[in-house]
Amino acid sequence: MIRKLFLVFSALGAAWALPAMPQQIGADCQSPALPGVNWHRCYLDDKPLAGADLSGAKLRETRLIRADLRQATLTEVDARRAKFMRAQVTGADLSEADLREADFTRATLDDANLAGADLRRTRFFKASLRGADLTGARLGNTDILDADLTGATWTNGTYVCGPDSIGQCK
Repeated sequence: MIRKLFLVFSALGAAWALPAMPQQIGADCQSPALPGVNWHRCYLDDKPLAGADLSGAKLRETRLIRADLRQATLTEVDARRAKFMRAQVTGADLSEADLREADFTRATLDDANLAGADLRRTRFFKASLRGADLTGARLGNTDILDADLTGATWTNGTYVCGPDSIGQCK
């Protein structure tokens, strides 16, 4: 019996002596708005983020419905499948952002920089993209139904959409 107890305690002691396994660093939805922040799958509806620097942030599947992102820096963010419905994104820099399958329904992106952004399967239904820069953006299967593209610079970087460019660049 004493030998069995000795073996049990020896095994427990050996387990305690093992180095701890590193934990996966997950999203911290309470973190302040900083470059590289991990807000993966966070609920940030109505969040005031005007002028914030979120460059390189992890916003995948994050809800930013009605968020104020005016003049925010969102360069190179991973915002795949994020929800930006009715968000204010005027003048924001989303260059080189991964926005695949994101939803910008009824969002305002006037004068936003979307140069080089991946917008494949992104939804801009009834969004305002007046004066936005889409130079080099990837648009495969992008939904721009009823989106206002007046004055937007098209993907080739030279063509500017004319007046009344609703749902298509004219």
